Amino acid sequence: MSILIFCGILISKVGYRFGLPSLLLFLIAGMIFGSDGLGLQFDNVGQAQFIGMVALCIILFTGGLETRFKEIRPVLGPGLALSTAGVVLTTAFTGLFIFLLSEWQSFPLSLHAITCFLLAATMSSTDSASVFNILGQKKQGLKNNLRPLLELESGSNDPMAYILTILLIQVAGSLNGTGAEAVSTGGIILEALKTLVLQFGIGTAAGVLMGYASIWVLNRINLKNTPLYAIMLMSVVFFTFTTTTKLYGNGYLAVYLAGIIIGNHRLVNRKDIFAFFDGMTWMMQVVMFITLGLLVNPHEMMKAAPAALLIGLFMMLVARPASVFLTLLPFRKITFASRTFISWVGLRGAVPIIFATYPVVEGIEGSDIIFNVVFFITILSLVLQGSTISYASRLLKLDMPVPESETELGFEVPEEAGKLVEMTLTEESLAHGRTLKELRMPEGMLVMMIKRDGKFIVPNGSRILKAGDKLLIVYDNDTPE
Repeated sequence: MSILIFCGILISKVGYRFGLPSLLLFLIAGMIFGSDGLGLQFDNVGQAQFIGMVALCIILFTGGLETRFKEIRPVLGPGLALSTAGVVLTTAFTGLFIFLLSEWQSFPLSLHAITCFLLAATMSSTDSASVFNILGQKKQGLKNNLRPLLELESGSNDPMAYILTILLIQVAGSLNGTGAEAVSTGGIILEALKTLVLQFGIGTAAGVLMGYASIWVLNRINLKNTPLYAIMLMSVVFFTFTTTTKLYGNGYLAVYLAGIIIGNHRLVNRKDIFAFFDGMTWMMQVVMFITLGLLVNPHEMMKAAPAALLIGLFMMLVARPASVFLTLLPFRKITFASRTFISWVGLRGAVPIIFATYPVVEGIEGSDIIFNVVFFITILSLVLQGSTISYASRLLKLDMPVPESETELGFEVPEEAGKLVEMTLTEESLAHGRTLKELRMPEGMLVMMIKRDGKFIVPNGSRILKAGDKLLIVYDNDTPE
């Protein structure tokens, strides 16, 4: 595994020059070392599923940590609509298309009707790991609040896809004789409603409760070793997921909500905690994608390639756009260009592959076809959609520069002490004088450091300033921005 990770990172460095997403290259690295490549044997679906669950907990929690209330509040309505109704519509459109293909006698795909919709359900959510990673990797700035909308959708739509997948597995198991007994239509509907209420209700309650409990504990425990704060929080993440799952709630939703709540409140050692989870997220993504790459047998996947290609193109060009445009009908302020871009950024990634392992573990008939089709479509999506996000945003005139979230100088002050801002001096700002004491700084602001030509300068009132100097300024929380 150490060699796999090392080589995967080297491959990603080379592939980045060609605009390919890093996660796709980690997936390919696993395939290169797998049974059809260098011969490394790995076929334990249960272990791969467990690794995926652990990785998704960290990825979703970190995504929640980095989500800001003020950014998602304007897009809360459309985001939640896409993560619920959008997932259902995508499943319905894609499932119907797969069923029609299965009924076509000359086409090499034969699946039961329920299995067709099960296949669609596993692919119905956009992948949070892929969206978070690609938008961050490409430093993609987007107009019209599109970035928080896409991140909110990808972070919150896994629960609905998971519920649909589990429900359809139960129905498929009953119809195929693997369940205890056949279920009636009324029983299916009641079970679906019960599962939906429990998954969302308990998942939401657990996420909110554990989020606020974590804030209270971390800000009062007063640990002597700073790194232990992040490790303690990681244990809370896994506790939240497992406890919520045991109570029949949705663990993925719980950890995502807990992350949002924790990330939007004052937290001791915030920078260290965020840095820890950022590194953990990268490690989990690398391990997860390489493991899934090892799991697939390319020669088996290529047998399903014709059907998977048609299904994948249908999802990208028909099912996803149709579900997006229908779901966003009530939200008239969202422009046509924005809806088109949202339709294109329906990235598939590790989540669909992990969900595709559930039918395999449960022994559902046709589960091997489901896994290979989902894997092929994931690669197709990452290649076609993942590598063209920047081009699509420019084509639709939705791109914009990314605002700097942190200071280049790398300093930090406690949240309660004030805020840091970085300012680059221009000739206009030096019009009234070229020393610090001649600058017209608002009351409550203090220049802490000057950076010039890569070197740091300790400021004083008589220091001569130049255009291009970067000033690190601290100001108290009561100072107007």
